[in-house]
Amino acid sequence: MNVVLDTNIVIGAAITPKGPPGRIISAWRTSAFVWIISPPLIEELERAFAYPRVRRYLAWDSDEASAFLHLLRRTAVLVEPDVRLDVVTSDPDDNRVLEAAVGGQADYLVTNGNALLDVKSYQGIEIVSAVRFATILAR
Repeated sequence: MNVVLDTNIVIGAAITPKGPPGRIISAWRTSAFVWIISPPLIEELERAFAYPRVRRYLAWDSDEASAFLHLLRRTAVLVEPDVRLDVVTSDPDDNRVLEAAVGGQADYLVTNGNALLDVKSYQGIEIVSAVRFATILAR
């Protein structure tokens, strides 16, 4: 199963490792799904980990975050989207997440962002919340 995780899922896991986002990251670490990512999403994640307003809430220390990013770069499937989308008008940055999902032929796009959740599905890609995806993985 190919999956794109929005940055808010990863940051959520780093803040609350035992919550649904944390369970999703744990499942990925055990190869329960293939994580599809693109260069813009990696850059966004690196920026998010560096934000002082995010850092103060992280359960992961800087070494854990660095090790996670290193593992992500080594094991996630990197796609270079060849199409620019303008589907999410209320939050245009969310289009980069959708582009990675289309480019990587994802089955699911997992986010806790309302702008993407409101889309529900796009080109056969189901857009679901962390709670919903954690339930899917538990089956």
